[in-house]
Amino acid sequence: MASSSSRGQQGGIQQLLAAEQEAQQIVNAAKNEKLARLKQAKDEAEKEIAEHRAQLESQFQNKLSETSGDSGANVKRLEQETDSKIHHLKSESSRISGDVVSMLLSYVTTVKN
Repeated sequence: MASSSSRGQQGGIQQLLAAEQEAQQIVNAAKNEKLARLKQAKDEAEKEIAEHRAQLESQFQNKLSETSGDSGANVKRLEQETDSKIHHLKSESSRISGDVVSMLLSYVTTVKN
């Protein structure tokens, strides 16, 4: 009887070892699956980040080209305004220069006591 009890214990130990190995395999498979999901999530996140970065860079380049174009237009507009004001001042000075000369001559030639 002692030997049959010993075999029963031996069989129980074998079952426990087999169950432990099976549990370890299940745990390892779950770890591997988790690592694979994490890697996939990381890859997807990096792809989204790269796409977003490219989109922002494109928007930045568009804004940069728009403002550069505006800068050239602003310079041209300012040059036109300046030329227009210079022309206006010259024409006004030509128009009133005779009156100014007459007024200055009258002050210079008038003697006060």
